[in-house]
Amino acid sequence: MATIKIQKVRSTIKCSKNQKLTMQALGLRKIDDVVEHEATPQILGMVAKVNHLVKVF
Repeated sequence: MATIKIQKVRSTIKCSKNQKLTMQALGLRKIDDVVEHEATPQILGMVAKVNHLVKVF
């Protein structure tokens, strides 16, 4: 399966609790952190939920 890289580009200070937990589940803690995940439907759904906070490449 293909892999995607996800980078945190914005803060989660004024975000909802669900969005903060989603960012933690993705493994993104600090701004400019980059993680690599397989492009499963679960991961893509999590990225869609926080797409305004991350950059996908």
